[in-house]
Amino acid sequence: MEAKIGKLVESVGSFFSGGDTIPWCTRDIIAGCEREVAEAANEEQKSDSIMRLSWALVHSKNQEDVNRGIGMLEASLGQSNSPLQTREKLYLLAVGHYRNGDYPRSRQLVDRCLEPKLTHVGYTMYDGLIGIGIATTAVGLLVGGIAAIAARKK
Repeated sequence: MEAKIGKLVESVGSFFSGGDTIPWCTRDIIAGCEREVAEAANEEQKSDSIMRLSWALVHSKNQEDVNRGIGMLEASLGQSNSPLQTREKLYLLAVGHYRNGDYPRSRQLVDRCLEPKLTHVGYTMYDGLIGIGIATTAVGLLVGGIAAIAARKK
């Protein structure tokens, strides 16, 4: 019982202290990702393997690995095939800059990740909001027109 209470107090304390809760990656995982890139059979597998390697590098405790991951992501950012892939790379760049202590740059990248033009969900959401706005306006005009006609007849 005391152990459970201790864990609860520790988790609440870490929540309010704002500690770094992004996962860490070990050298072994990075080496495995590097092997995976070298053994990739085609371009699609190689691209996926490079993304996993980039993820591992920016989540490393080693500063050189983080910088290497940032470099790889920045070099491949213009070669993204989809808005989703671009958003993922921007997020990983934000993590890398966060790990380097460059918080303003990290914040900029996160803001770019959240731009509606990079997300299919964003377009759907905005299209839906516009549709709801148009429908609400139409219903309001219709009800207002009916109310005006009814008031005029009395």
